[in-house]
Amino acid sequence: MVLILRSLALQGLYLRCLRTVSALGMALALVACGGGGGGGSVSSGGTGSSTNTLQPGEPPASRAEAARFLNQATFGANEAELDKLMVSGYVNWIEDQWVKPRSNHRANWEAWEAAIKAANSSNSIGQDGVTNSFWKAALVGEDQLRQRVAYALSQIFVVSMVDSAVANDPRAVAAYMDMLADNADGNYRNLLEAVSRHPMMGTYLSHLRNQKADPRTGRVPDENYAREVMQLFSIGVHELQADGRQRLVGGKPVDTYTPADISGLAKVFTGFSWACPAINNSCFSNGSFNGQSDPDRGFKPMVGYPNFHSQEEKRFLGTVIPAQTTANPDASLKAALDALYNHANVGPFIGKQLIQRLVTSNPSPDYVAAVAATFNNNGQGVRGDMKAVVKAVLLHPQAKSTSNSSGQLRDPLLRATAFMRAYGFKSDTGNFRMGNTDNPGTALGMSPMRSPSVFNFFRPGYVPPGTLTAAAGLVSPEMQLAQETTAAGYVNFIRDAVASGFGQTNAQVNGVTVNRRDLQGDFTAELALADKPAELVARANTLLMQGRMSNALRDEIVGAISKLTIPALTANGSNQTQVNNAKRARVNATLLLVLAAPEYQVTP
Repeated sequence: MVLILRSLALQGLYLRCLRTVSALGMALALVACGGGGGGGSVSSGGTGSSTNTLQPGEPPASRAEAARFLNQATFGANEAELDKLMVSGYVNWIEDQWVKPRSNHRANWEAWEAAIKAANSSNSIGQDGVTNSFWKAALVGEDQLRQRVAYALSQIFVVSMVDSAVANDPRAVAAYMDMLADNADGNYRNLLEAVSRHPMMGTYLSHLRNQKADPRTGRVPDENYAREVMQLFSIGVHELQADGRQRLVGGKPVDTYTPADISGLAKVFTGFSWACPAINNSCFSNGSFNGQSDPDRGFKPMVGYPNFHSQEEKRFLGTVIPAQTTANPDASLKAALDALYNHANVGPFIGKQLIQRLVTSNPSPDYVAAVAATFNNNGQGVRGDMKAVVKAVLLHPQAKSTSNSSGQLRDPLLRATAFMRAYGFKSDTGNFRMGNTDNPGTALGMSPMRSPSVFNFFRPGYVPPGTLTAAAGLVSPEMQLAQETTAAGYVNFIRDAVASGFGQTNAQVNGVTVNRRDLQGDFTAELALADKPAELVARANTLLMQGRMSNALRDEIVGAISKLTIPALTANGSNQTQVNNAKRARVNATLLLVLAAPEYQVTP
């Protein structure tokens, strides 16, 4: 009970810090939260725009620096990946990641579905197949960078299984995740079209089966996707300078689009529906013809149905698509997406969000400008090269420096994946049966592909009210999830996971009775150090915090776990079980206190 209260006290300290400090940075957070020393040096942050000064084989300066990079570029640093990075260097590591075997979410879903159907034809893996595949890729996937970027893209180009229509086709949602991953190293223009044509996006933002205007009935095209493709997926709501700052006229921001632009663009997104054996009214409306439908229609790109596409002139963002004598939805779409793709806002708007999702909540204008410049031209005259953009994000000097505005609050999923990768969590069944983690009071308060709205779990510009973050003019997106319920829920969830593992309980695995949760970590080394509290905490510091734990936090945890006594083993070993349990209790307490600490949850 004392240790639980102590962990909750640390979490309460964390909440107080969040209310007053938030994303001001690790250095300031440690001071404001009563920590000290051991947090690493503080610099003003690099302001240079060069991102390609590193030589291909140039290694990180230290394992701590390497670990920080891996926490940005993967779902969490582990010893094996650190070893690789220290040998290969940053540039080679990134290039090697793009050619790693790809995780395949749809294939995972299909395999698990087939196994469940074989056991009981009335059952289905359902949404669990999507979330479990995410955890499989995050924990053991070789293509860590691709999947980490895809996770970032899933928080920009949002579809959500909270929507019942999307949830009805989880196989297609798994395919949507693959589409994002496939385009993570492609071109933004192709990504934008793949998103716009994907039936899950069409279902979620209602442009699948969107029809042209009908003056007789008063019907007008659905404007939902036209608005969001501008607001969220390409140019944002205000005109930006090349460095991401708003362009002001008379001291006021300038809107990027008007209601008229939305209406004009909405005409473009008419006439698109399911891939189908025929291009006729039945296929447009129902996705089938003469009782036949494409079994893969949930993820095959939507096709244009001329009969339902607007032939009117389409005006938006200074672009004019002339009236069409014969409706041509594909030509209209190409013209519209080309216009969005070439808008000056896209580089800084998308680039800044990728920086926020991978590195820091508050990138400097120089950082954003460097990434936007790479988006505009990859050095070989190519615009929208995502591979080059990701490299620019990860290799910019500010990605490796610390300041009062660097770092970010880890979202709950990333806190969990970093812990699980550090301690080699594996799935007993191989199915990574994590399941739904939505509940904010008993779990993580979020599950992959289950955002509450198209605006993601948190907004990129969220400012926590009444905080020093707000006073300093900074943002902390993940703070939108932080409140008393989620704080307590996270601690409770992690406490149980450290003690018993993550995920759903398996009664048997391959005919062997296990009666334990599916995802289990390896704490062999920790148990061997259980009678050496300082060394036990030092190891947790190395694996989870890469040596940046403050002296104050270290001393507090060492003192707390030292009070958990380990009985001496009797001569005949009759109390071996009690000794083992006491050692495990120390290990559990150590990990819980580290994982609940603000120094773990806030990255530098």
